[in-house]
Amino acid sequence: MTSPRTTKAPPRTLLAALLSPRFLLTAWPWRALAHSANTMFVGLAVAVVAMPVYLPWTLIGGMLLKRPWDTLSTGPMAAGFLGGLAMVVVFSPLIALPLGALERRRLALVTRGPFPGGHRVPEPGLWAWIRTRSTEGATWREIGYMVLLIPVALLTCVVLGSLFSAAMVFAAGPLLADEARGAQVALGLVTITSSAEAVPYTLLAPVALVALLYASAILAQVHAVIARALLVGPPKDELRAELSQVTQSRARLVNAFEYERRRIERDLHDGAQQRLVALSVDLGLARLDLEEGGEADRRVAAAQANADELIDELRELVRGIHPRVLTDRGLTAALEELADRCPVPTRVDARIPGRPPAHVEGTAYFVVAEALTNVSKHTGAAAVTVHASTSPGAPGLPDTLLVEVTDDGEGGAEPGNGSGLTGLKDRVAVMGGTMELSSPVGGPTRIRVELPCGPIPPTPLF
Repeated sequence: MTSPRTTKAPPRTLLAALLSPRFLLTAWPWRALAHSANTMFVGLAVAVVAMPVYLPWTLIGGMLLKRPWDTLSTGPMAAGFLGGLAMVVVFSPLIALPLGALERRRLALVTRGPFPGGHRVPEPGLWAWIRTRSTEGATWREIGYMVLLIPVALLTCVVLGSLFSAAMVFAAGPLLADEARGAQVALGLVTITSSAEAVPYTLLAPVALVALLYASAILAQVHAVIARALLVGPPKDELRAELSQVTQSRARLVNAFEYERRRIERDLHDGAQQRLVALSVDLGLARLDLEEGGEADRRVAAAQANADELIDELRELVRGIHPRVLTDRGLTAALEELADRCPVPTRVDARIPGRPPAHVEGTAYFVVAEALTNVSKHTGAAAVTVHASTSPGAPGLPDTLLVEVTDDGEGGAEPGNGSGLTGLKDRVAVMGGTMELSSPVGGPTRIRVELPCGPIPPTPLF
């Protein structure tokens, strides 16, 4: 009985094939040779196309090598350097981006994919595309690859060209000797005078060809490592998984923060506030046993007044942490209460069927509260309008809560001038929403917030 013969699986990568004794019997030598041959042509094309971009710096380099003592402090050299820098910044991405796309396709010859580019999806519009591409790291890595490609292509051309020429000279040695008719013919480091002397060297032609295949494979492998490091970004599935983890952790942190806010509000409302109310009542009862108008009565009355003021301040603090009306009656009632407390006449237009999630209601409430505070302190407005509504989401997506606060003040609001707008934007961003500010000088000022009404993970148990 004979056991079945096991066949070794072919190498799946160029590096594995290089380390295998059966390297020459696989398709990898020819794939590597095709990649290296393409590299020489692509490098030549890039050198020709990119030469105008680097021409100013090339001229400066020539001036420095020729007469450095005359050019170190001259204006033309500084102008050439700045002009070259502008050329590189403006035109290099236009060459590097298509080159990166081409090189990622060529990588399939010598390594396994996928080969995502790592570029972000820009917003619509030419300027948005330019801004996105010029500020992302993937573009500048492709520019670095473009700079490295020219010396890599030159090295590939020298090594493979030398080995190929040596193989051809060794193979054609007898013919060259016959044509020379007794004259000396150089075959590398040796010279011959007859075809008989050249015959033994023809055996070196296959050796040179084998060396050519191994050299092209080594060069292609090194090239692939450089290209993968500079041109290939993280896989989209990995990015999606990381984004999902970040989103979930952010939602858990937000939920935990809201839980702590409500716990503090409950402790203050049911603990410290109730004790202060009881203290005020006790002081009022104590005054009944004192002589009206006496010194002790005045002191107890002052203490009771201070306690009542402290109760009012604590009630405002509790309302700022998490208003009870928001929990009990919803966002519409909470916005109307904010409008009643605002010193600027405020009109509320709220059309919210049902109740959004608690974290969405809380965010919308505090956005409006901060916006109304800014209006009363900074704008000099005579009227404010608060609009709140929900719009249905696309199929499979949650509804969106839209909140707008518009005032007729003097305008000119900026997120970075201490108005609290940066904090508002951060709070909205944590919830996955967006905030837009329109505040031209002279007014009006409009804050528009969109919040997705999606679920978040359950509240953690403490």
